[in-house]
Amino acid sequence: MHIAEKGEGPIVLFVHGFPELWYSWRYQIVYLADHGYRAVAPDLRGYGDTTGAPVNDPTKFTIYHLVGDLVGLIDAITSEGDQKVFVVGHDWGAVVTWHLCMFRPDKVKALVNLSVPFLPWNPMGDMVKMMIAAYGEDHYMVRFQVPGEIEAELAEMDTKTVVKKLLTFREPGPIYIPKGKGFKHSPIDAPVTLPPWLSEEDVEYFASKLEKTGFTGGVNYYRVLRL
Repeated sequence: MHIAEKGEGPIVLFVHGFPELWYSWRYQIVYLADHGYRAVAPDLRGYGDTTGAPVNDPTKFTIYHLVGDLVGLIDAITSEGDQKVFVVGHDWGAVVTWHLCMFRPDKVKALVNLSVPFLPWNPMGDMVKMMIAAYGEDHYMVRFQVPGEIEAELAEMDTKTVVKKLLTFREPGPIYIPKGKGFKHSPIDAPVTLPPWLSEEDVEYFASKLEKTGFTGGVNYYRVLRL
C-alpha cells in the first residue's frame, strides 16, 4: 500500500474517494503536519501506486477487504501502546471509514466524513436495483456494473478530460453516463474551466496514475455493492 505522510504527533488518516488518490489530501497533509500532527494518506486498493489487488476479480474489493486494508495500515503506522487514529474520509473513503468504525472501533479516535452520510445496512435492499428504480439505467452506478463496459467507453476518451469532468461536476442532480454519449450533463467534448483549487498539473497527476492502473480498480467498489 502506497502512502504519503508528513509530520509528527497524533496520527490523522485521510481516505480518498473515486476517482481520486492520496493526492486529494495534499493541502491537508501539509497543514496538519505544520500544526503538530502526523498526516497519512494512502492510495486505496486498486488506485495509484498501491499494488497487489487482482483488479479483474471484483470480489476482492468488498467492504471487508477495504476495511481490512485500513486496519493493516493502522497497525503498521501506530505504536503498540496507542493503536487509535483520527480518520477523515471522502466519498468512497467515507463509506469505508464508516464501516471501519463499526467493525473496528478500537482503531478510531474520532471520524470526520465528507459527502457520504452513514447508511445502515438494509438486508432487504439491493442498492443497484434501488438506483435503477430511482434514476434509471444511465445512472453512473448502474453503468459501472458490467465488467469491462464502462472501461471500454472511458478508454475512448482522453483521460485528462474524464478527470476534469468528474472532479468538477457541480450539477445538483445525479451523474448520468448514457451508453456511448459521455456525460449527460456535460458533453465529453465541451471545454472545462478549472476551478481555482484544481490546476492542470493536478489533473495531469491524476490522469497519469489512471492511465497506468485503468479505471477497473475504482469501479470495482461499485460492482460489489450487492456483496
